[in-house]
Amino acid sequence: MNVSSTPGQPPAAASVAARGPGRVNLIGEHTDYNGGLALPFAIERGVTVTATPAAGDEVVAHALDVGERDAFPLARPGRAEGWRAFVRGTVAELQAAGHSPRPVELTIDSDLPAGSGLSSSAALEAALCLALLAAAGEPEPDRHALARLCSRVENEWVGAQTGLLDQLASLLGRKGHALRIDFASGDVDPVPLELGDWRLVTLDSGASHEHASGGYNERRAECARACELLEIETLRDAPEDPDLPAPLWRRVRHVSSENRRVEEMVRALQRGDVEAVGRLLDRSHASLRDDYEASVREVEATVGRLKAAGAAGARMVGGGFGGHVLALLSPGAEPPAGALEVGPGPAARLL
Repeated sequence: MNVSSTPGQPPAAASVAARGPGRVNLIGEHTDYNGGLALPFAIERGVTVTATPAAGDEVVAHALDVGERDAFPLARPGRAEGWRAFVRGTVAELQAAGHSPRPVELTIDSDLPAGSGLSSSAALEAALCLALLAAAGEPEPDRHALARLCSRVENEWVGAQTGLLDQLASLLGRKGHALRIDFASGDVDPVPLELGDWRLVTLDSGASHEHASGGYNERRAECARACELLEIETLRDAPEDPDLPAPLWRRVRHVSSENRRVEEMVRALQRGDVEAVGRLLDRSHASLRDDYEASVREVEATVGRLKAAGAAGARMVGGGFGGHVLALLSPGAEPPAGALEVGPGPAARLL
């Protein structure tokens, strides 16, 4: 869509809207920034950004779920905190990449709880990019490149040193499929996620996490230190029994074993072994809890509630230190109150 206006005159009133989905990572946690493997899928819930061309030289944004507003010069986005950092960072990174976002009024609406481990951040980044590009009449760039741009927003503007898992899942998701992502090669392969009468649900632990201020960045620093001591590029190349001080050897053990669990999960899905899916969720959670030390009391209590409700397997999702727990429920099992059923939905898209 190409929207233009005469200088000093109101722009055309056409609006565009984009939807960025959240994601659930079936398995493969804290492996993306370590050159490993993961198996996420986009979900139906997400963030919708509507962009309406505006007069002047500003971007104005309204976050409907928190009732807040931001306005900044298009040519000089400047720094901000919270949700505003995502908007300003996206505009700045699009400009740095050679795009030409225009003055717009943005409305941001979400049915995805922030801080839940369902990646509201990547959903917002994806929706902002697609809406701003469409409002400027620009063609959509390669989605791998767009994922890297979104990651720079989170790393350099928000302050969370996340990898590419969330952005790739949101931008490349496929309905009915999970994505096997190899972060060493960049390969993304769809894997049918068919569970029959079994259901995947998530349940909020009640402990909200913030990547930038929680333990996530600390874990990334520990992995980087382990690579430095082992003289390797990523933990994908780590030896089976690394000679490292605690807790670094435990961090490496989690990453190595989690990569193997991703491959086991792919094989379990291919042969339709749903019970094996549950066992792998349990093993992943134990590793995240014991070797990666990314759990908290509220998460453990939530895992217990889900297991008591008949879950065949359950594990924390997202960066850890709070957020949601993912569980596989056998046919006939009733989830606890507040649980959200999740399934693989489509990628980020214009509406």
